[in-house]
Amino acid sequence: MQASLSTTPASDAYVSLLADAQGCTLCADELKDGVRPVFQAHPDARILIAGQAPGSKVHATGVPFDDPSGDRLRAWMAIDRDVFYDARKLAILPMGFCYPGKGKSGDLPPQARCAPAWRAKMLAGMPNIQLTLVIGQYAQAWHLDAPPQNLTETVRAWASFGESMLPLPHPSPRNNIWLKKNLWFEAEVLVHLRARVAQALAGK
Repeated sequence: MQASLSTTPASDAYVSLLADAQGCTLCADELKDGVRPVFQAHPDARILIAGQAPGSKVHATGVPFDDPSGDRLRAWMAIDRDVFYDARKLAILPMGFCYPGKGKSGDLPPQARCAPAWRAKMLAGMPNIQLTLVIGQYAQAWHLDAPPQNLTETVRAWASFGESMLPLPHPSPRNNIWLKKNLWFEAEVLVHLRARVAQALAGK
């Protein structure tokens, strides 16, 4: 999922990069459900959602977070679908662009070759990112300096990562038990999250 860009030389280069990523077949031999990169990016984006990998429903629709996880994430952020899917405001770059398939207990991890091939180049083309929401352990291992030992510790230490990075658990319904056990998340982290989202969208 990509937004149209203006036809300046820099934008032309980024359009070419996005097209190359959209057509990537690097992991085709490992993806039983087929190749379908799903992401959203634009040089003007102010918020980055650094997630894990698309699920089966997103693989079918080609729309990032077009599932119950996305509904919860938008509620956490206090924004609607129009804002969420405006690539000039919000970029969505999972650690793996394609659905990795089912494992013994949920989806498989993101494909390991995806992030080294694309991530740094795509992030370099989005200089206006003011807030990165770092969702799940794979994204946190990539984006955060020296994260604690597990996801709960990482999210609990949210204030230590500064104003531009915010670690979050995955908004999947699979994490309902975690959310019930960690009531501080809603009382502390979501209050901060909504304030920072509003500030970033306003260019602050």
